[in-house]
Amino acid sequence: MSKLSRRAVLKTAISGVTVASLPAVSWSQQDAPVKRKGRIRQSASRWCYREVPLDKLCAYAAQIGLQGIDLLNPEEYEVPPRYGLICSMAYAGGGEIPSAMNRLENHAKIEEGFRKYIPLAAKAGVSNVITFSGNRGGMSDDEGAKNTIAGLNRVKKIAEDHGVTICMELLNSKVDHHDYMCDHTAWGVQVVQAVNSPRVKLLFDIYHMQIMEGDLVRTIQKNIEWIGHFHTGGVPGRHELDGTQEVQWDGVMRGIAATNFHGFVAHEFVPARDPLTSLREAADLCDV
Repeated sequence: MSKLSRRAVLKTAISGVTVASLPAVSWSQQDAPVKRKGRIRQSASRWCYREVPLDKLCAYAAQIGLQGIDLLNPEEYEVPPRYGLICSMAYAGGGEIPSAMNRLENHAKIEEGFRKYIPLAAKAGVSNVITFSGNRGGMSDDEGAKNTIAGLNRVKKIAEDHGVTICMELLNSKVDHHDYMCDHTAWGVQVVQAVNSPRVKLLFDIYHMQIMEGDLVRTIQKNIEWIGHFHTGGVPGRHELDGTQEVQWDGVMRGIAATNFHGFVAHEFVPARDPLTSLREAADLCDV
């Protein structure tokens, strides 16, 4: 899925999609909701189900035992609570993947966004908001770390005051996001350790870090104090969590559960088959 990035999908209009055009899924809101074990709190990333109306996605997520919906815009924050869910990760003006915290000139705009949207997020029960390092663009990793620490220090009190966690995402620079700076766990941990706030953590995208590093369970367990959120996605291709790819997802989930992690694991794969069936299968697999 290297050619179908989150950024590209977000530019695709989702209006005008009719329920009749959606894949047929055998489920009913009258069915008894699935009861999960609760060791892994699961959610689903909105952009991966762009042809499913948000209300329908939330209803289905609640039905299969998920607890949240990821990556919503401010005008969508209050939709998941209608279905007993929360927005587990939100956009709140935290910059863009190629241009964010590692450049000083971006800090004022990011602060402005967070000051505007984090209070709204808190009011809606949103647990996390996303930010990024930005691309290197010739900048050294040391300079980028210094700038990112300064940027996160500038906004951390906003998050602390409202009980919302700012999560900087780890992304691969090998396949999907060439030149992205926060592409290794060690660099991200160095930054959030220096900021040293309970409301500034990493979004550990398992798909991306499998591409860059592997050694997933050990890396996660070693650094769990600095991780606030997880994303999934099949490697290679970012499709279903199934036998066509290389990560043993139930093993990774057991590794996360062993740390008593209380945050969310959000499914961020692009379905190659019936999307809601694939989401249900991922939820079943990760319910360890």
